[in-house]
Amino acid sequence: MIRQAPICLIAVLAFKSLGQANQTSASPKACSATGDLEIQEFRSDVFDNARKLRVLVPPGYSDQRNLERLYPVLYLNDGQNLFDICTSIFNPMEWRADETVNRLVVEGRVEPLIIVGIDNAGKHERPNEYLPFPDATLRPYMANVHGIDYPRFLTQEVMPFVEKKYRVRKGASNTGLGGSSYGGLITFYVVSHTHNVFGRVLIESPSLEVMDFAVLKEAANNRDWPGRIYFGGGTDEDPPGSRETIPGDISKAVRLLRKNGVSRERIFVNITPGHHNEEAWAARLPAALEFLFPGHP
Repeated sequence: MIRQAPICLIAVLAFKSLGQANQTSASPKACSATGDLEIQEFRSDVFDNARKLRVLVPPGYSDQRNLERLYPVLYLNDGQNLFDICTSIFNPMEWRADETVNRLVVEGRVEPLIIVGIDNAGKHERPNEYLPFPDATLRPYMANVHGIDYPRFLTQEVMPFVEKKYRVRKGASNTGLGGSSYGGLITFYVVSHTHNVFGRVLIESPSLEVMDFAVLKEAANNRDWPGRIYFGGGTDEDPPGSRETIPGDISKAVRLLRKNGVSRERIFVNITPGHHNEEAWAARLPAALEFLFPGHP
């Protein structure tokens, strides 16, 4: 449950540790996608490659009584990792976005919405698309990255494609964008480089420190921010004694937003026990969705 205080910290007391997750993932698991999940083949001219869009429509989307109904939409990066352990590219974990959003919609805690999982370009090319600046810690290092093209990829290719095929309620207040790690970094970059496109933002464990926090420095004087901004992070993501931590980096971003006029009630900070993986992002997803797309119980 989301606390009433807008900027808040939620401690998850019972959280599966990374060691437990690794023990569990050692045994074979069945594929885990559920709900009305549609896979769309998609070609990008911006990046000159192909990928899949994984579109989860809400319960009752195809019912006769809902055929004229329009729905808000949440675009999420790393689409392979959202719905199914069989497609997750880093480990046998997933966000459980399908189970979570469908349950919250049925319970009335989240309004019915469409979730669009945008596949990354694969392990090797993922940094190329998600990094607007080179990351000196990346191995192998990439001197030339193209994250600066990601806003154009989203607004000129992905969004028109989805809006043509699905009953999307348009406008910034009905449009969300999110991601984790590099996907969280590029989410922050996109919303600071677009005007009145995304009104609801989900940023998990973002890699804001790339090139000495260049993404924050670029946005230092930006006054055009989404209406609702969610940040999630784990207390166990960084090695003990780390000078920079994910929770600390999120605090820097929040201070920037507050300085640029974003009111407290527009920001939700959710710091919990957890590592840098899909299990942690899945555990925090209900709080994110309830803040960004609140329902009417």
